[in-house]
Amino acid sequence: MATRHDTAAPPAKEGGAAPVRPPAVVTEAEQRRRTRLSRRWRRDMRWSPYAFVSPFFLLFIAFGLFPLIYTGWASLHTVELTAPTDMQWAGLRNYTRIFDDDFFWNAARNTLTIGIISTVPQLMMALGLAHILNYRLRASIFYRVVMLAPYATSIAAASLVFVLLFGRDYGMVNWALHFAGIGRIDWQNDKWPSQIAVSAIIVWRWTGYNALIYLAAMQAIPQDLYESAALDGASRRQQFFHVTLPQLRPTILFTCVVSTIGASQVFGEPLLFDANKGASGGAEHQFQTLGLYLYEQGWVNQHLGRASAIAWTMFLILIVIGIVNYVISRRLRASS
Repeated sequence: MATRHDTAAPPAKEGGAAPVRPPAVVTEAEQRRRTRLSRRWRRDMRWSPYAFVSPFFLLFIAFGLFPLIYTGWASLHTVELTAPTDMQWAGLRNYTRIFDDDFFWNAARNTLTIGIISTVPQLMMALGLAHILNYRLRASIFYRVVMLAPYATSIAAASLVFVLLFGRDYGMVNWALHFAGIGRIDWQNDKWPSQIAVSAIIVWRWTGYNALIYLAAMQAIPQDLYESAALDGASRRQQFFHVTLPQLRPTILFTCVVSTIGASQVFGEPLLFDANKGASGGAEHQFQTLGLYLYEQGWVNQHLGRASAIAWTMFLILIVIGIVNYVISRRLRASS
């Protein structure tokens, strides 16, 4: 074993350089310890990132990938919710059956109309509110918190309040319309009024959320563009249309896609708007969405195979929406 003898170094002379100490001799045990630590450090640097992200992938496999594969397999079988392991091969019969079902097309039309009625006003109002908040206002943080409060409110509480507001006999909306000379509207049983009422819940919950997204994008726009536009004599209105909107095109496209995906999966609002009818979406299915139709087939009628086919049909619709988003994004980038 190598040994090291410490010897006292001679004192440095005044004004002279410090004496050079002899290099320390590393023992064989110390060298093995350093090699072991170096290997451990390299393994830690290589595998630790995978360990940190593994919980997400484990949860995704358990609650995302496995249900997706299972529903895809179940959609090709005749299977009931009461006996999920008793499957009989049906091929594409579940898909052809739902496409021949008038209730499916009714739910698809309702989903489309509710999506349009809720998404277009929602994004336009969010854009206007974000434009107002983009200016320096007193208590701006308070206004931002207030705008985000509806998003944090539970769907059950919001739906309950809107059911009372849109009540036929004692609702505040009909009370206000009475002063405008409009008679009582049956918001739950008439087709278009019921869809407008359901859309109002969605607009109320998501407008503030989208407004904050637009506000964040507006604050990222360089101020030099506004100063140049002001020097050219552009008013604030002209700056909004010729500076703000062109810079917000990617963000607007993003919110349109996200809102469209959310509209295709609307479930809680129409379910709770008329709790007596449940998943049927009204007495005549006038506001039954695809989400409610899926729930009705799977958990009310207990046709698990047919519900799985509906779920995969909705999944394919979302893929088409994603492809359209990708194409539009590429064209916007190419034109800018």
